[in-house]
Amino acid sequence: MTTDAYIAGLPKVELHLHIEGSFEPALMFDIAKRNGIALPYDSVEALQAAYNFQDLQSFLDLYYQGMNVLQTEQDYFDLTWAYLTKMAAENVQHVEIFWDPQGHTDRGVAFEVPLHGIKAALKKAEAELGISHQLIMSFLRHLSEEQGFATLEQALPHRDAFIGVGLDSSEVGNPPEKFERLFDRCRAEGFKLMAHAGEEGPPAYVRGAIDTLKVDRIDHGNHCLDDPELARRVADLGLCLTVCPQSNMRLKNCLDIRQHPIRAMLDLGIAACVNSDDPAYFGGYMNQNYQLIQDGLGLSRAEIGTLARNGITGSFASPARKAELMANLEAYEAEAPKA
Repeated sequence: MTTDAYIAGLPKVELHLHIEGSFEPALMFDIAKRNGIALPYDSVEALQAAYNFQDLQSFLDLYYQGMNVLQTEQDYFDLTWAYLTKMAAENVQHVEIFWDPQGHTDRGVAFEVPLHGIKAALKKAEAELGISHQLIMSFLRHLSEEQGFATLEQALPHRDAFIGVGLDSSEVGNPPEKFERLFDRCRAEGFKLMAHAGEEGPPAYVRGAIDTLKVDRIDHGNHCLDDPELARRVADLGLCLTVCPQSNMRLKNCLDIRQHPIRAMLDLGIAACVNSDDPAYFGGYMNQNYQLIQDGLGLSRAEIGTLARNGITGSFASPARKAELMANLEAYEAEAPKA
């Protein structure tokens, strides 16, 4: 069995996926047409050609622009279902996806519209594709903490629809400490807590996410390696880092895949796992992300298995579902033919 085939068949989980970032250009054009919205590109190919990012902000500018065509529950259902059918084809068995309500409510879409559309697709995928799920509401960190509190008030009547909250968008200049009171409130409400930290921001942002926000999981976390003491602490805490290799390359946070930090994370015993982040924009879903680091770092099957295990362990799936996912992975590893 080739490594490509091994990765394709590997049972996987995905913990770091922005559903708006799975918006493929062809679907964007279809929904824009349905809603009578003109895109500033004359073809799918022209839109794809714009996906040449210099940094996180250049990506975010296009990301929020694409979001504008999403208007109805059907739009959000179609977006989410398209992602989930791709995951079924890649043997992804559990997903934990982010959505950015402020990116929709701030342009007049009611909070419930994306929530209902996304949840309908997730429930359909669980019933028909066997993909379990958790949903996570993310706050946009370039907005104020007060705006975050307003979004939380909109969310609380739907408390049972999602398991936790995250913090994403422009990292540099928006440290975790900006949202200390908001995350204190979310913790009191019983939410799981996550924050993007150390993608472009310094190690201090990772430390702030741990000490000030008291997160359960770190999204990205790459720059914790710049501070050896912090990296050891992340390892000792068993804190899951949801690493996104293709994203790191496309946003130029890593310029050479042979130097990608996920190798150092594994060597330090950090609980890193592989994810796709915004795959429609970065050119790779789960299989491509695993294959990218395999090609660049020459990972062994045991190391690939460690990454997959870290994802299961770091997930917010129920204990019973985690046991099932782990059993599926172990059975695959035992039965897969040697290379």
